[in-house]
Amino acid sequence: MLIEPELIEEYPGAVIFDCRFALGDAESGSNDYLAGHIPGAYYLDLNRDLSAPVAEHGGRHPLPEPQTFAATLARFGVDKQTRVIAYDDSRLAFASRLWWMMRSLGYTPPLLLNGGYSHWQNSGGVPEITEPEAQACSAAVVADYEQLVDIKGLRAALAVGALLIDSREAARYQGLEEPIDSVAGHIPAAINRPWQGVTGAQGQVQAETEQREHWGDALDSRQLVVYCGSGVTACVNLFSLALLGRDEAMLYAGSWSDWCSYLQPD
Repeated sequence: MLIEPELIEEYPGAVIFDCRFALGDAESGSNDYLAGHIPGAYYLDLNRDLSAPVAEHGGRHPLPEPQTFAATLARFGVDKQTRVIAYDDSRLAFASRLWWMMRSLGYTPPLLLNGGYSHWQNSGGVPEITEPEAQACSAAVVADYEQLVDIKGLRAALAVGALLIDSREAARYQGLEEPIDSVAGHIPAAINRPWQGVTGAQGQVQAETEQREHWGDALDSRQLVVYCGSGVTACVNLFSLALLGRDEAMLYAGSWSDWCSYLQPD
């Protein structure tokens, strides 16, 4: 599920997606892409391509309708069997969102570039600025996302003993700060496993020993549900769990921003 920079050339037919993004500057990812990207890569934007419009509930980054997302992938020639390589420059924060969405809908899961764009450059990669011309294909027929819960599904899972994982930084989990959402704190009963613990400071995925230390005895829980602020960085933790054999873990896609929307006065 991971690929090192020097191995990209071993997949000459792969579709490469640049998923760079910054939550505080929605245009920075596309600007970075235009300034230089891995040769042949197309750009997918978190807000425009990997999310639906924000509504009253559903969180800050609702999942797009499955067939809408399938049509997005088809614009770039991606069907369910296509080999895809995805990268960002944020310790898998956005590439893992694409990985989860594709896997959940029955596509061949993308390979994620270990260490992201910076690691690729530091390994001798030479960027290009040309935007490749896409060869579209017919959109795959997809059902609904799997391994997903909404707020009702979350409550049902908790009622039968699921372990809930909050993927945000410790200060947000503890309610000491909340720079984005209207309410600070965490969902009752959740434990904290910040998503940044999956990778080292340079963005490369930790060795299995360190990942198991990141999770501790949570790996022994019968059922796992993972959330973050809006269902994006939780996918880094879900990617780690899949690497460790817990690929059945569920995503609460609306996450804290959805939970908060039900706490507001009528």
